[in-house]
Amino acid sequence: MQWSLSFLFLADLISLAAPARATDAYGQAGNSIWEWNHLTGDRNGDRKALEDKGIKFTLDYISEVMDVASGGIRQGAAYEGRFDVNFDVDFEKLGLWQGGSAHVTLYQIHDLNDRNIAAEVGSLGDPSNIDALPTTRLFTAWLQQTFADGSFVKLGQVSADEDFANSNSAGKLLNGAFGWPVLNASDMPSGGPAYPLATLGVVSAIYLKPQVVVRGGLFSGDPAGRDCQDDPQVCNFHGTTFSSTGGALLMAELAYELNPDGAAVGPSASYKLGGWYHTSTFADERYGLSRRGSVVPLASPQAVGPVMHSGNWGVYALVDRTLLEGNGTKVDGFLRGQLAPSDRNLVAWEVDAGLAFTGLLPARKDDTLTVGVSHSGISHAASGLDRDTAAETGTVYPIRRGETIFEVDYNFVAAPWWNIQPDVQYIVHPGGGAANDATGQAISNAFVVGVRSTIDF
Repeated sequence: MQWSLSFLFLADLISLAAPARATDAYGQAGNSIWEWNHLTGDRNGDRKALEDKGIKFTLDYISEVMDVASGGIRQGAAYEGRFDVNFDVDFEKLGLWQGGSAHVTLYQIHDLNDRNIAAEVGSLGDPSNIDALPTTRLFTAWLQQTFADGSFVKLGQVSADEDFANSNSAGKLLNGAFGWPVLNASDMPSGGPAYPLATLGVVSAIYLKPQVVVRGGLFSGDPAGRDCQDDPQVCNFHGTTFSSTGGALLMAELAYELNPDGAAVGPSASYKLGGWYHTSTFADERYGLSRRGSVVPLASPQAVGPVMHSGNWGVYALVDRTLLEGNGTKVDGFLRGQLAPSDRNLVAWEVDAGLAFTGLLPARKDDTLTVGVSHSGISHAASGLDRDTAAETGTVYPIRRGETIFEVDYNFVAAPWWNIQPDVQYIVHPGGGAANDATGQAISNAFVVGVRSTIDF
């Protein structure tokens, strides 16, 4: 097992760290660098002066090493890094447009030796939520109108995972399953409008009451673009395809939210009900058509193509709230469940849950320990295809049933501008129990260890 690279990297980072201390919004010139909110401080007041005028620029660097210590498709370590560049303009502060704003996010994604942690493991849930093909990519770019009650509408290249089905308590976990759901990523064309592929669309939020909000979104159906026959990230390699093809994706969510981002003192709670509908056509996971037009198993030599279904949909519910709070310690929990039709989807249901413990150690009040579990259930149709394939070929063939992810993450706040996250994941039946090689053996359960560093410049 090749653990050494991960732990040496972690030890090197921690050796440079110092205890985090409270500070003001920018870090004044006389304070220690460990008290600044940004590694570069306030740049002699320039940062604050620009923000007061309505212009904000941020630069973050995320770097991580993840090691497949056992199981998966291949063992070994993989390094990935990402520069996050964000540019925001508040047109109201500029005196140009009351309630108007604009936002752009750019990514520069890179790795070493073309090693990709998801490819090493073979799982549906990507062990890293920054994992993507190396490139420089435009992610989101939109204009927004915000109203007095907080309602808004934004238009441009948008990402659905920023506004729908998300949990703040799960935010420290590194596996992508705890962000944009595995069900959505598996069942929507090209993974849906979520990292690393945003798409053209419009998103709105209407506050019926201060704590009750209705969100809606209309997105281009396929963020990869027209007639993509390759990896969607290759088809839309720089995020500039601006796809308007592949039908349309509609999303809606009703939420009750009390201090949802935890910015105010006191407990937070979010209760969400939502769903999505896609207007395109989707192939059946098990059955096809013969040349005569009769329905036959896709595994049959008579099948010339899949049965096609009109439209696709999914529904979800989410609870995310503070469970305990006192003496500087807080425990938050989340639970999310989702369903989609079995006949046209690989993943028919998913359940994610977890707990986040903040301030467990008296000397580390800002640190967070998060534990999470995610299970994605393979649809009966996809499992049926595996059984049909085994019967047709007369060979041993694994029957996909589901994938379960266990994760433990500790977010160590070395400074307000620097977070370090040692992370452990155990993935049961990667790919839902998919075959690893020609022998028909399923991918072995994977044990993944890693560490991530996030620096705010």
